[in-house]
Amino acid sequence: MALPSQIELQVVTPDHPIVQEMVDEVEVPGAEGYFGVLPGHTPLLAALTVGELWYRKGQDRTYLSIAFGFAEILSDRVTILARLAERAQEIDVDRAERARRRAEERLSEPRAEIDYERARIALMKSLTRLQVSSRDGVGPRTGALKRVRTDED
Repeated sequence: MALPSQIELQVVTPDHPIVQEMVDEVEVPGAEGYFGVLPGHTPLLAALTVGELWYRKGQDRTYLSIAFGFAEILSDRVTILARLAERAQEIDVDRAERARRRAEERLSEPRAEIDYERARIALMKSLTRLQVSSRDGVGPRTGALKRVRTDED
């Protein structure tokens, strides 16, 4: 049996389908770490975590922000059932930046009533959104140097 030359990628959230395309390669944020998928991959079921999913068609890569769900991998198809998934151009960079700041503030305050795991996940989601948006030229790069104004300016 000949191996397929491409993979059908389907990314679906509870709200709507995000992607349905034939692609050459996919990298997925699995709960046990990132993993790559090429045509002819061994069948696999995997839990997803918060992270950046990318897929390649020719030389072009497309990036998505993903949060939780499951991946079904077959030799000719990758199906992603994600709780949340956003393309770079759909991400509200200002909102993601505000969420990052809120999560960092919560994590820095040692108070009993704060749900630290929830704040940690919120921080991961906001950082992933900022990273994905930066790959499409939508927003600032995560970790990018900012020019600091001085009195001499």
